[in-house]
Amino acid sequence: MKRHFFLTLIFFSYLAMFSQEYDKPKVGLVLSGGGAKGFAHIGVLKVLEDAGVKVDYIGGTSMGAVVGGLYATGYNAAQIDSIFQTTNFNELINDFIPRSSKNFYEKRNDELYALVLPFNKFSISIPQALSKGLYNFNLLSRITRNVRHVRDFNNLSIPFLCIGSDIETGKQVMLNKGNLAEALLASSAFPSLFSPVEIDGQLLVDGGVTNNYPIDEVRKLGADVIIGVDVQDDLRDRSTLKDATKILVQITNLHSIEKMKGDVLKTDIYIKPDITEFGVISFDKGKEIIEKGEEAAFSVFERMKELGRNDSIQYKKPKLRIQPDSLHIKNINIAQLNNFTKDYVLGKLRFKPGSTISYKQLEVGINNINSTNNFSVINYLFDANKGGDDLNLYLKENPIKTYLKFGMHYDGLFKSGVLINLTRKRTLFKNDIASLDVVLGDNFRYNFDYYIENGYNLSFGFKSFLNQFNRNVTSDISSLDFESLGLNAINIDFSDVTNQVYFQSLFVQKFLIGGGIEYKFLKIKSETLATIDPIIDRSDYLSVFGYMKYDSFDDKYFPKKGWYFSGDIQSYLLSSNYTKQFNTFSIAKADFGVAATIFKDATIKIQTEAGFSFGNDSVSFFNFVLGGYGYNTINNFRHFYGYDLLSIAGNSYVKSTLTFDYEFYKNNHLNFSANYANLGDRIFESVNWVSLPKYSGYAIGYGLETVIGPVEIKHSWSPENQEGYTMFSVGFLF
Repeated sequence: MKRHFFLTLIFFSYLAMFSQEYDKPKVGLVLSGGGAKGFAHIGVLKVLEDAGVKVDYIGGTSMGAVVGGLYATGYNAAQIDSIFQTTNFNELINDFIPRSSKNFYEKRNDELYALVLPFNKFSISIPQALSKGLYNFNLLSRITRNVRHVRDFNNLSIPFLCIGSDIETGKQVMLNKGNLAEALLASSAFPSLFSPVEIDGQLLVDGGVTNNYPIDEVRKLGADVIIGVDVQDDLRDRSTLKDATKILVQITNLHSIEKMKGDVLKTDIYIKPDITEFGVISFDKGKEIIEKGEEAAFSVFERMKELGRNDSIQYKKPKLRIQPDSLHIKNINIAQLNNFTKDYVLGKLRFKPGSTISYKQLEVGINNINSTNNFSVINYLFDANKGGDDLNLYLKENPIKTYLKFGMHYDGLFKSGVLINLTRKRTLFKNDIASLDVVLGDNFRYNFDYYIENGYNLSFGFKSFLNQFNRNVTSDISSLDFESLGLNAINIDFSDVTNQVYFQSLFVQKFLIGGGIEYKFLKIKSETLATIDPIIDRSDYLSVFGYMKYDSFDDKYFPKKGWYFSGDIQSYLLSSNYTKQFNTFSIAKADFGVAATIFKDATIKIQTEAGFSFGNDSVSFFNFVLGGYGYNTINNFRHFYGYDLLSIAGNSYVKSTLTFDYEFYKNNHLNFSANYANLGDRIFESVNWVSLPKYSGYAIGYGLETVIGPVEIKHSWSPENQEGYTMFSVGFLF
């Protein structure tokens, strides 16, 4: 009898539990869009978890889609908070591409021109948006890697949907299938800030344009109770519409705010955080916005707690166990391209099929492709393949082939110059790029570069450039006997026309190695010598050269971390020999530098360089000439603090520079530099070069980072000189 009673009790207990589960209402969560205001969703999720509410369905738009999508993949509120707190939203909005992801040509391109304009069919155009959104897509792909093979969002740990807006039809598009990261990107593609995202032939922008609060869609999933979080702006009056962002938000809200009045009535538990003091780009106020979300959710805490009381044990969402940051790439599938080869793309990725890579390496490769600006759309997804992944890479070629670029610069050597550039891609062959710089100002100059990039295979190029200036320089630039004339310095007109044919390739995927042949015409004359012979040199020179380069500095002018190396050797074989003193000779030189942040906003940079000639006596015009700062270091001209421009020379030298830089306010720098050198003729043939430095100099300066490049002023001095020198440099160096 007792046994019968016990079995009956167990049966009815299970029946009661089943009945409880069956009767428990399904909870749907709706999260609206609102840019940075969407941080409030995280605060609401934290309180939901404290109340023991298990969410059964999620729908979101824009930032609500991003937060909701992450929650649906398995992250809990604390994990999402950590992700947002560690995200650099300035880099996200600007689609930041690390300098290390750019090849040497692209580094030069970004550090030369202040303005770049697409030029198509003889008219100047403007980009679709400030950002392609690729930084955002890379981030979303990495943090949703646990579900990278899921194609139906109903199969996520919580069924999920988000909303996009078809920019061509003006209709909403429900996104509940496909690549989750791509869907989140499309739903949050704020017009003019991020480029539209193409999914299944539809061109999508921010879902907030058509449906910022997808309550009906979540109800259709099966939700019995709707918890809705509304973080969108109310309509502003004219007194507060003072910038383009607020006006754009107001335009997108015109439709959704009226619709929201009806949606509020459909919402069972409506949460509206008090975030009027924050804007859609207040990403730096994330912590405060999250707290506002918590405050608003606590105001309905008891009502939410009722939804979790039917459970015998209070529900607690577990932390998502994140998969290792590792991908074994079985195949790389790239759709056929018209103007670029698969080798070109693989060379940019810097990994091949069969490689095991991290998401960081994947992001570097994708950034390498993006930095070329050859593709208007870059997208990827993964398919499972026998314990590994197939990488499916989707690239849409940029229809713009031609660009107009502009820059400006001033320094003490070349004086003022305005740079006008015409760049054209895919002119003769796939993967090629042709660029012509023309500098108008005190000294006319030009630089033409044609380059065919072939990825892992050898790449080829041709360069032609003219540099010229007029300046008082050390008389050591010539082998003529000026001491008998009592001259330590002479005024010269310097002109150098150089043409190079070269090849280059990547070594161990990091170092650029190359070589080629060079023809140079050098003309140097001096009116100082008008009574004798004003022509110091007017000769043609033929040489061969080789080089190796590496550069991981995060910034060329004010680096905070990284290192670089440059080494080359050049052998001069033939000359028309105007001076009758030419014999074959060679010059080797190397330059090494490292930068590191020693404490917040304070950086130290150490640079060491050396060079020497060997073989027969070198032509003095190719000697190392030191002095001054801020000019483009052509040939063997080098900066040296404490001395005037191009004021000391020798056929061999060793120099070290130590610079301490402090960024005391954003883009504003104070710095102190000390440099030391030994310089002379064949100084490495003895041990004298390791003695106390013969030359020394110091400089204190101020630098400002601007859109045209750095603006710098430095005052330098030397114990060996009576006078100091104040030097100016304005704009990117060219």
